[in-house]
Amino acid sequence: MLLTVLLCISLSVLGFLTIDPLFRALGASEALLPLVRAYMVPWFISITFFIAPMVGLASIRALGHTKLQGTLMVTMAISNAILDPFLIFGWWIFPRMEIQGAAIASLSVRFVALLVTFYFMHFRMGLFVNPFCFERAIASWKRILHVGIPAMATNLIVPISSSLVLALVALHGASAVAGFGVATRVEAVALILFYALSSVIGPFCGQNLGAGKFQRLIDVQRISARFCLLAGVGVAIVLALLGRSVAGWFSDDLEVITTTTRYLQIVPLSYCAYGIVMFVNASFNGLGKPLPGVVISVARVVVVLLPAAWLASHVWGITGIFVAMAFANVVVGAGAYIWVQYAIGQEQQRSVG
Repeated sequence: MLLTVLLCISLSVLGFLTIDPLFRALGASEALLPLVRAYMVPWFISITFFIAPMVGLASIRALGHTKLQGTLMVTMAISNAILDPFLIFGWWIFPRMEIQGAAIASLSVRFVALLVTFYFMHFRMGLFVNPFCFERAIASWKRILHVGIPAMATNLIVPISSSLVLALVALHGASAVAGFGVATRVEAVALILFYALSSVIGPFCGQNLGAGKFQRLIDVQRISARFCLLAGVGVAIVLALLGRSVAGWFSDDLEVITTTTRYLQIVPLSYCAYGIVMFVNASFNGLGKPLPGVVISVARVVVVLLPAAWLASHVWGITGIFVAMAFANVVVGAGAYIWVQYAIGQEQQRSVG
């Protein structure tokens, strides 16, 4: 946990120093920068309060206690939704803080979640290691970072790729950027099922690899892929039917609604494949092989997505960018599934030999 806190503080400082240049690069005007700072400063402060509970809850989940994380995450979401209007609009005794209120609401909820997580880790699970025992702490950090650094790189690739795609979308105007932003917020909710799957499959693979139960590793890959296909098709149908109505909740601008609707009609067709990418990366981490996850994510973004998006945007405009995103998910998802099956087979042969 100490390692997590140190890394989070470093990220927060880096975030503070790069707010203006980063958002200027993303197309924010000088008039918008004060609003960006009002939101991002509390948000960067809350990074530690957000990530530390995630790490703590993952440790608890790896011990087989899965209920606490679900309960706490749902409670956080509900609490954030309740607190938001009080701080944004100045309800009851609270001052009206508008966009900054949304960030402060998140910060407050995350801080409480951190305290709850610390309580359970220390008093219920006994998971804290004495940070002043440096030899033990460093040995632990080495084992964690062996998987953690590549896994972190894998997770960083997703927001970086989103920023680069956003830069391409920005070439089509402010309304296109707004529509893309709405669509990706909807997407974050639609992908919850796949995030949940990837969060549990890592510990599952690690436990069964240690126990030498390779058939269970093979079975879970097949069952997970089937789940992604069925869930992905279901989500794609719902978003295709309701996408325009959902877009209308966020804006009454016709171009924004059109962009959002088009995204939700095209990209979700590939969610089944993107779900496979997610659980395969988590599986490799659980198998103690973090580098394949990095290769898969880099291949998806650098080798397939960005070249295809750049080319397609010149041919079909913003629709081409969305088609390229779906294409990258499908191609890399298929390759990732084949790779993890091969890796499990290799591990099985090695154990027999």
